[in-house]
Amino acid sequence: PPTLQERPTLSQPVIFNPDFFVERLRHEHPQAFADLILSNITRLIDLPGDEFAQLTGESEPRVPSSSSSSSSSGGFLRSLNFLKRKDKGVVFGAPLTEEGIAQIYQLIEYLSKNLQVEGLFRVPGHSLRQAALREMLNAGAEIDLDTGDFHPNDAATLLKAYLGELPEPLLTHRHYHAHLKIGELTRFDDNGDKTHVPDKERQIEALQLLVMLLPPANRSLLKLLLDLLYHTARNQHINRMSAINLATMFAPHIIWPKNVLASDLQSNIDKLNNGVAFLIRHSQKLFKAPVYIKEYGRLYFTGSNSLQSKDDLTLCSGTKEGPVTALMAAHHSPITRSIGSEVSSYTESALRELYQQVNNMPQSAKKKKLIRQFEKQPLLTPSSDSRTPFSRKHWRSRSLGGIIKVS
Repeated sequence: PPTLQERPTLSQPVIFNPDFFVERLRHEHPQAFADLILSNITRLIDLPGDEFAQLTGESEPRVPSSSSSSSSSGGFLRSLNFLKRKDKGVVFGAPLTEEGIAQIYQLIEYLSKNLQVEGLFRVPGHSLRQAALREMLNAGAEIDLDTGDFHPNDAATLLKAYLGELPEPLLTHRHYHAHLKIGELTRFDDNGDKTHVPDKERQIEALQLLVMLLPPANRSLLKLLLDLLYHTARNQHINRMSAINLATMFAPHIIWPKNVLASDLQSNIDKLNNGVAFLIRHSQKLFKAPVYIKEYGRLYFTGSNSLQSKDDLTLCSGTKEGPVTALMAAHHSPITRSIGSEVSSYTESALRELYQQVNNMPQSAKKKKLIRQFEKQPLLTPSSDSRTPFSRKHWRSRSLGGIIKVS
């Protein structure tokens, strides 16, 4: 049992949110939070320099464009300056806001009561009823959808329309390439060679991290949407809408780049559809931070090596020395050494693999530059014995993705 000193007091309220310290880190130290998440994403997926720069916001996102708007260079990639446009409406066509989500939530709540409708999200609604409902939502009205004036198919069609008319896909253009790479994660055999078997655990972990990088409004709506689609798919024996059927309906609205045709995405359509189906099937796990991120956040703010209970976290303001000093002091605790050993082992293995790949490259200026980058980062060199997963000293150094970024 906890000692008297370890028990929560009236001045230390108990927080029933396991991700509390993660969210606190996000709001109080956004750059440190982003560095932490990005460094772990690059541990899981290989993003070339340009794609990594797009994910971090260092460069404008560039995604497949419509062949009808091809430039002299072929038009496959283009800048997304078209996003800088005026609002089209209060809800539909407007940038994503919490106010807009509050209006659209009326559709989501209504649909959650009508999951038994066959062909939900596939069968279109009545155009005149949809027009009236759209006008009411745009006006900010509170609507009683249970009166029978509207059909679930009306609400379902409007929900898809709302997502399709957002200036940017719900999953964002910046994350487009990362989602494609996550879908390619597969298991390794006993010889260390890649197989064709999807690595679901690593895919879920990578998606958990990627979701944490979404803007708050996108994250809120994505959770509401995936919860709805998850429960819709669970009723597929009644409504005939499986996860892949739903993904086929929603992928064009939440992940496809804007202003493209199916022909422009070529072989990526199946990857995108399967990726959205994966999001639906595993939605109940995606909005939880990985355990090592939670542990980092807790150690950062408390320096404590014990929890009040398995699920509860005690809110405290750290020590007199401040969160950074407390965190460094906590590095010597048994729990930190245990976690540090596990993370270091995992990181060392990944670094060895990356370092070997670089060494196996043909001799070139690019290879020499990559080797020099490794040598400049002793903390990230596989032979180093000085790594510490909880040290903030090197957070502002470039992550793995940044190290292999070549101009």
